[in-house]
Amino acid sequence: MSTVAISAAEINKLRQATGAGMMDCRKALTETNGDFEAAIDWLRKQGQKVAAKRSDREAKEGVVIAKTTGDHKTGIIVCVSCETDFVSKNADFVAFAQSIADAAINNNVKSLEELNAAKVGDSTVADLVNDKLASIGEKIGVTKFERVDAPYVASYIHGANRMGVLVGLNKEVAEAGKDIAMQIAAMNPVAIDAESVPAETIERERNIAIEQMKQDPKMAGKTDDMLGKIAQGKLNAFFKEQTLLAQTFVKGEGNESVADYLKKTDKDLKVVEFKRVALG
Repeated sequence: MSTVAISAAEINKLRQATGAGMMDCRKALTETNGDFEAAIDWLRKQGQKVAAKRSDREAKEGVVIAKTTGDHKTGIIVCVSCETDFVSKNADFVAFAQSIADAAINNNVKSLEELNAAKVGDSTVADLVNDKLASIGEKIGVTKFERVDAPYVASYIHGANRMGVLVGLNKEVAEAGKDIAMQIAAMNPVAIDAESVPAETIERERNIAIEQMKQDPKMAGKTDDMLGKIAQGKLNAFFKEQTLLAQTFVKGEGNESVADYLKKTDKDLKVVEFKRVALG
């Protein structure tokens, strides 16, 4: 046990530096004989223990930030998760998530691993998360990261930071970028078009369709060839509903598709990539 006297000023200094509670700061300084830097490390270690104890807890709340570089050629989405909406709605926590998104932009981060190692002042993002965890006593973490690079990238945040969308276009058309981002937020397409749907997704949908037909008494006696043709029809319906360009444009009139909207806006305008991140 330390015999070093710990002053209120030292406790307050550590509290301001880490955001940890007063009693935690007092204990950290006591355990480290008043060594300020060692006390910060002690608190971080306590944060790691808290994370381990809470590893079975679900962090379904949080904040999603989507933003682009100044030239709109790169966009990132960051999800900082927590356990309760009480924390996620706190202005300080939202600002904390924003600072992590800024770090991603400022450090030209390309992956979640790079983001956790990115510098914010003298600390890394991982250190800041650990400090925040220790101060609020709730499981938090940077759980999702996405990036899009394109000639023009639009970003969109939906529902009080509960969802973020990035859309990469082949040319700068800001209004179209926003409209397509809102489409993606609302309709959650699986891919840009049928050609870009992952092969495993197509196979899964085909197998489901065939299995459903085999269990339908009305399909009794149908040949495998006939079932395959019917399954392809169901797949075509899936592509229309679940791929971006084939979807009905939510802001359009009648049966206008997203592809129709793009062509009407600029005959050469194309979506080259998109990302959508939602809480949960």
